[in-house]
Amino acid sequence: MPEPDAAFWVVKVLTTGMGETTSDFLVKTFAPELVVPAALLVLVGALVVQFRARGYHPARYWSAALMVSVFGTMAADVLHVGLGVPYAVSTAAFAIALAAVFAVWWRVERTLSVHAITTTRREGFYWAAVMATFALGTAAGDLTATSLGLGYLGSGILFLVVFAAPGVVFAATRRAAVATFWIAYVTTRPLGASFADWLAVTRDRGGLGLGTGPVSAVLLVAFVVLVSVLTVRARSARAADGTILASGQEGVA
Repeated sequence: MPEPDAAFWVVKVLTTGMGETTSDFLVKTFAPELVVPAALLVLVGALVVQFRARGYHPARYWSAALMVSVFGTMAADVLHVGLGVPYAVSTAAFAIALAAVFAVWWRVERTLSVHAITTTRREGFYWAAVMATFALGTAAGDLTATSLGLGYLGSGILFLVVFAAPGVVFAATRRAAVATFWIAYVTTRPLGASFADWLAVTRDRGGLGLGTGPVSAVLLVAFVVLVSVLTVRARSARAADGTILASGQEGVA
């Protein structure tokens, strides 16, 4: 798993925003009956690649996270648009699902820390939680923006405050690292999605009307650039570790 530093949170928010607008663009441009199963297949493929990796590789990890974002958005939207489930109901249902994942994860492993994900089973729990957070965040963002009338910009500002609060608490107390991490993690989904929707949707819906396609394209470029930087940084760190290890072995010899 990646270290949850500043770069992690920036890329995480990018994936949430891009997942929102990309999902909307795809289902409105192509037949949802084809797009949703195709997104699921790509997601499964990305997760298989991620699970087969022996260590953290930025491109693999963030590609999987991006596909979770895209498919999670589609799943939440299918419940509301396709089945008519109110956002309040889907938000509560996804919250219960996430709580269930955490409960089982804790019961089996006795830890929810991302720093302790060292086995395939723990990684499975992690990605199950990630999928639940994306679906929950999508429903919660739409709930505040539409059902509660805050609008996309208002929702984005609200979730920005909620996102920052755990970081402030942890920085001030150095306590509850696991809880503050997951609160912030859940919040990144409606945070990124709300601002992305605000940029993309039409003015009569309270947005800037830039369109889901252009917004997705710009976010994709930013995503690729940042992940490329993280990949170079990770390779440099591995090379430095190898040099240090070799130097140590030479010293012993």
